[in-house]
Amino acid sequence: MPPEMIDTLVVGAGQAGIAMSEHLGKCGIPHVVLERHRIAERWRSERWDSLVANGPAWHDRFPGMEFPDVHPDDFVPKEKVADYFVAYAEMIRAPIRVGVEVQKVRRLMGRPGFSVETSHGTIEATNVVVATGAFHHPVIPGLVPHDAGVLQLHSNRYRNPAQLPEGAVLVVGAGSSGGQIADELLRAGRRTYLSVGPHARPPRAYRQRDCCWWLGVLGKWDAAAPTPGARHVTIAVSGANGGHTVDFRRYAARGMTLLGMTRSYKDGTVFFSPDLADNLARGDADYRALLDEADAYAARNGLDLPEEPGARLIDPDPPCVTHPILELNLRDAGITSIVWATGYTFDYGWLEVDAFDEEGKPRHQRGVSIEQGLHFLGLPWQSRRGSSFIWGVWHDARYLAEQISIQRSYRTYNDDPRRARTGARPK
Repeated sequence: MPPEMIDTLVVGAGQAGIAMSEHLGKCGIPHVVLERHRIAERWRSERWDSLVANGPAWHDRFPGMEFPDVHPDDFVPKEKVADYFVAYAEMIRAPIRVGVEVQKVRRLMGRPGFSVETSHGTIEATNVVVATGAFHHPVIPGLVPHDAGVLQLHSNRYRNPAQLPEGAVLVVGAGSSGGQIADELLRAGRRTYLSVGPHARPPRAYRQRDCCWWLGVLGKWDAAAPTPGARHVTIAVSGANGGHTVDFRRYAARGMTLLGMTRSYKDGTVFFSPDLADNLARGDADYRALLDEADAYAARNGLDLPEEPGARLIDPDPPCVTHPILELNLRDAGITSIVWATGYTFDYGWLEVDAFDEEGKPRHQRGVSIEQGLHFLGLPWQSRRGSSFIWGVWHDARYLAEQISIQRSYRTYNDDPRRARTGARPK
């Protein structure tokens, strides 16, 4: 059976794939989107039950549709986010095929394009857009052995406190996922330990504006991609419980025990770095710097926004910070579960093309790969700070569709009937 032919094939029907389909459609580019599960599957099955979007509804959406029956300043629950993408795909009539897994992509020999092996047969495509993002496989550091007598799971497998056995819980990682999960466990009455590493800590809101608004007007979302090798710092922000500024000291005041970065394990004991106070101080500095920029912007532009001096008050360091715990015996502490909120790694093993560096990361310019016809979408810092966010990926998709359209116009160069007749440059 001959392979199906298509101009552009998009892999993945999450927020990136749907945005890509919209812009390809606007450019008149024939395409198909393949999704191995359901549309926006990760929002449904790889997140905890109480998860909400980290940005308000007016911000965390595509320009062409608002969230139905949601106040613009509310934080949308994960199921409604998934439903939103399904509805958006229907609105733009995205040619999505669900239940189709892309298994292998190879460069065609002697002609442009790629051979794409799928669970439903082979497709030949002139262009391939990898819209799977960069968060493919959950990372659990190999520190605590499986036979240590505690349940270990990644944050993508955590659902709710009742899922865990009775006892205390150690959460490793204090970004958005780790911080929110630890807070939920604490609210559920669990004895909770939280291992805190370097982080940025923006205010949830300041002077009656959400931090997403401040990051926008201050140009932070459009900040250029960091230099290669720059250290990634996780962001501690939450839309849970109506949205609040993440404040680890206040978590401690409510009974949570803060720890430094998790360093090693031996004979039932977990060891932590003596960096907790420094990590909190750097988070505070990031927090105050944004307040300073916001105040300067408000003054410069004459904004009638009420001042908020109380936002600058930092609570005293709790005992777990002034006298840090550097080692913790799991049994003595009653810890029966460890939730690893330690991020993800990428896996592009199914892409058998020369498009990656020595670490296996895509080599690209704003998503345009060094392998002609191959494109990436949804990568962190793909073109700017906001690239991996819902609205940011929409703008990156528009750029990629324009680039694909430009290359299509070059490919039609020899199709000009005047050139075919005369062999001369048309006047």
